[in-house]
Formats: sequence, structure tokens, C-alpha cells
Amino acid sequence: MPRRIASHKIPVDRISRSAIRVVESLRKAHYETYLVGGCVRDLLLGLVPKDFDVATSATPEEVKKVFPRARLIGRRFRIVHVRVGREIIEVSTFRKQIGPNDTSNYNEHEARDGVIVRDNVYGNIDEDAFRRDFTVNALYYDPANNIVLDFVKGMQDIGSRTLRLIGNPKVRYQEDPVRILRAIRLTAKLDFTLEKSTEKAIAPAGESLNVVPSARLFDELNKLFMSGKAERAFELLQKFNLLEILFPLSSDATDLVTAALYSTDQRIAQEKPVTPGFILAALLWNHYRSQYNALATIGNPQEKQFDAARTVIQEQQHTIAIPKRHAFFMRDVWHLQSRLERRTPRSIRPLLEHRRFRAAYDFLLLRARNAEVEPGLAQWWTEIQTLNPTEQQEQISALSPQKKKRRRRPKRENA
Repeated sequence: MPRRIASHKIPVDRISRSAIRVVESLRKAHYETYLVGGCVRDLLLGLVPKDFDVATSATPEEVKKVFPRARLIGRRFRIVHVRVGREIIEVSTFRKQIGPNDTSNYNEHEARDGVIVRDNVYGNIDEDAFRRDFTVNALYYDPANNIVLDFVKGMQDIGSRTLRLIGNPKVRYQEDPVRILRAIRLTAKLDFTLEKSTEKAIAPAGESLNVVPSARLFDELNKLFMSGKAERAFELLQKFNLLEILFPLSSDATDLVTAALYSTDQRIAQEKPVTPGFILAALLWNHYRSQYNALATIGNPQEKQFDAARTVIQEQQHTIAIPKRHAFFMRDVWHLQSRLERRTPRSIRPLLEHRRFRAAYDFLLLRARNAEVEPGLAQWWTEIQTLNPTEQQEQISALSPQKKKRRRRPKRENA
């Protein structure tokens, strides 16, 4: 039986009215329904939830009958997206763990190596709680009675700021290796401590990330690096030897990556726009340079740059599926570095007007701090952006080599 906790500190005014409306509508249709997961955890921690999830006894088809305009998505894990105004509330059906003795077809749901390939075996709320990944994500909030249902001592772990897997960590990581990255992300994001057995099982399970679909890995890494705690997450990836599984990253490249992650965290804190393409450009920068240097010394340098970028990105796609828009972003940032270094007079104005100039300039600043380029070069590009067009032209003209005046030969007089 769950603990029914009324003495919590969930601020009701922070709960999405759209989520409450979804819960109420499903309950009116006689389905057991609660807010669940990260939103409940964050509310208990005094944070503002990014989104709100709902768990219910209704099947996806039954949810759609209550909300005819809702969308059913997913195959491995079927959920329903219910749009209320501008908000999308994610609704999932109570599920249960499956095992070899389950009456359902076990082989349809679990691969030979133990990885769950489908997760659509429905159950009750008790079974759903023990199927979830971490204790702090298995808390259910009843908005009608203002109570929290706790089946797995999640409230205790929130109090001690501990991240603990439900069940045997070795088995849970094997079932879904993405839980490894979730453990790292939540530890970094929430400033939690990993429970000993949850932590101990990470490194041995690291190689199982190779079986995760590349598109799913990108989504999880995007969350990891866009959480505002990317620098801390990177430290944990290093600690558990996961970087070498995910990226062709040499140890001498980590300073630049750390600087890029710190910059991204600062921008998120300041509510400035960020893109995973910038971090990926830093993670793969040294590999790109190695590929470029390995190409033949003859030929068009620009073609060599395109070839190197294409090779590096295609290699990375085998592990992590990088969307085209991010791949193009990375390629442009890399290619602009050599143009920023050369500073040819004809190229200055086109560079300043290039749509990727700001990102390439920020990347150049990181390289200058990492002693890859002269600090004076970065300073020059910083200053020229502050000048008016006339002053800019003077600076550009100063880059042009001074032409030597030709001495006139004296005219020879006719004898």
C-alpha cells in the first residue's frame, strides 16, 4: 500500500490549469488519474516544472475518446498528447513490468540481451509505480484531495536529495540503457547524490548504450546538455568513462568542450538562445581538425574542409543521429574559423554579415581562451563589431599590405 502524504509542500498555484483539467476530465469519465513523475518531483523541490505528465487507468484509445482531438504517439511506449490551449499534456496508461512468466508474449517485449523493445503491457497504479525508473519519479499527486501517493519511498529520497533506481540497478540499466544518461542528467540538474548501487552499476553498463537507437540517443543527450547543468553532466560522463563510447573525444580536447558547456549553461541562466549544435561542434572539433590535416595537402582547401566535416558528421551519425540543421550549423562554424583567422580585407564585411558569424565568433573566443589562436585575433574581431562603418573600413584598410611606390626612371636625353 502506498503512503498517502498530505503534509507536503506542493504550491498549488504552480500547477498547470491545463493539467488539472485533463485529470478532472478523465476522472469524470471514471478513470483513476494523477499527475506523475518529474512535475511532482520538481514541485516538491520548489522548482517550476517544464511540463506536466498525467498517469491514468484509461488506455490510449479510451483517453482519445475523452479528448477526440488528442494524438496517439509512440510504438515502444504508447502515450497520448492532449492539447489544451497552447499546452500539450502527456498522458500515459498505468503499465507494469513484464517477465518470462508473464501471460503476455514476453519475446515481443524484450530482446535477447534483456533490452525492453516494447512497453505497452497495462497494469494498475501499484505496478506502474514499480515499473518507473527512479524513486523520485514515482510519486503521484492527487489534485482533488491534495495528497501525494508514495509507493517506493520517493519522498524520503527527495528529503535526502538522493537518486535511486527502483529495483536491481544492473537489470534496470540492461532493460533500458538510456536510464544511464537519465541518472547523470538528474544528478547534475537537481544537484543530487547517486545512491551507491545505482552509481556502481553505471560504468559496467556503459557499453550497452551502443544498442540504443541513434535518434533516441540524440534526444537524451540534447536534454543532458540543454538542462543548464551541462558542465556538471560532462564531468559525470567523464567519471563513468562514457565519453569514449559516445564521441571520438581525445583527452586534450576536454578544455574546449568544458568552456563551451560553461558558456551554454551561462546563456541558459540568462535566458538567451542556445543550440546543441554549438556543443557538438566543440565535442567534434579536434576530430574535424585531425580529418582535415589527414587529407592530401594538394587541392582546394575549401573542398578539404567540406570533406572533413562530412566524414566526421557521418561517422558520428552511427552513434548519435545529428539532425541536418545542427549538422549544417556545425559545418558552418568549423569552416568560418579559418576565414576568421585569415582576415583578408575582402572577406571582413561578408563575414560580419554571415548568419553564423556570431556563433563562429563565440567559438573563436573559446579557442582563444584555450590558447588555440592568438588572443589579439579574438580581440580584433571583438573591437570591429563595436565600430561604425567608417571606422570599420579604416580597420579593414589597415590589413591591406602597403604598396611600394614605383620610382620613375629619368628620361634619357637624345644625343
